[in-house]
Amino acid sequence: MTDVAISHPEKIMFPEDGITKGELAAYYELVAPIMLPHLEGRPVTLERFHRGIGEKGFFQKNVEKGAPAWLERVAVPKNDGIVNYAVVREARGIMWLANQNCITPHVWTSRAPNLLFPDLCIFDLDPLVDDDKALRAATLLVRDALAELGVTTFVKTSGSKGFHVAFALDGKADGGRVAHFAHHMGRAIVQRAPDRFTQEFYKADRDGKILIDTGRNEFGATYAAAYAIRPKPGAPVSAPCTWDEVERGDVGPQTITLRSMRARLETHGDLWSNIFEHRYALPDSEGGRD
Repeated sequence: MTDVAISHPEKIMFPEDGITKGELAAYYELVAPIMLPHLEGRPVTLERFHRGIGEKGFFQKNVEKGAPAWLERVAVPKNDGIVNYAVVREARGIMWLANQNCITPHVWTSRAPNLLFPDLCIFDLDPLVDDDKALRAATLLVRDALAELGVTTFVKTSGSKGFHVAFALDGKADGGRVAHFAHHMGRAIVQRAPDRFTQEFYKADRDGKILIDTGRNEFGATYAAAYAIRPKPGAPVSAPCTWDEVERGDVGPQTITLRSMRARLETHGDLWSNIFEHRYALPDSEGGRD
């Protein structure tokens, strides 16, 4: 599929599971055709683990030295200079990420060259405690609140603690307006269920409630890409799922893994394959349309 050689495929990346770099790369080669439409054009922040998840990893935004000439980069200004983000346009880009010991590619909600205009709005549910029933009810409440605005949402496991609820945008609203909408919706959802949700970022201030994180919609913020592996035991995947699966409790934040994905794809295919078939105008704060 690609011309990217995987160095040191025998390296152990997930010590508790015996998952090697070769197995990690094989997973990304498997999902590359369906992952690419969700990743393509989005600036990538690499979460890398040179010695596997048994040791501390690091995040890399700037990609310059050592990157192949064919890998696209997009220059994004910052206070003291420029960040050259990697931009993936083809399957070999995904394999290059894997060869950099990148377990999780984190991506923007917008795509180059239109970085100021997101094509996705994300609500990230982040619970403090493991309570599957409460998380499931909270996730469905977010779906229903957005449905009242006429928006059909898609859901995926975070591969970590919660779920990501998303819908596609038509790209006409800039990032500031999208972020404003998301923060406003977050507040409205907290007001609807104050015993369940919070917008307090710091864990000490959450009082055990589920954070509805709308900050993923700020300019330059990222989320774990669809089909990305997370650096946790079992190699859980941030995997698209159905609302029926969430309602029944068939899936949890970490139930879909690197080793279960092949069978799942044979049964379900890409459950986000049609997320961009309907791109919504940004709803306004009163529930209408801009």
